[in-house]
Amino acid sequence: MAAQEQYVVDAEGNKTAVILSLKRYQELMEDLHDLATIAERRNERGISLEAMKRRLEKDGIL
Repeated sequence: MAAQEQYVVDAEGNKTAVILSLKRYQELMEDLHDLATIAERRNERGISLEAMKRRLEKDGIL
């Protein structure tokens, strides 16, 4: 059974914090990192798939 998030509430019953599983927290941090990378690179010029394949082949990755 996967652990669900748990909420911490104040005396009035308002949610003030959340407890996540470590796995879920890590997933969210990875997503945040990916979004930050996308934002940083949004103004870069794109390249075609063929150009990327040639670059990877030249570098010995493919």
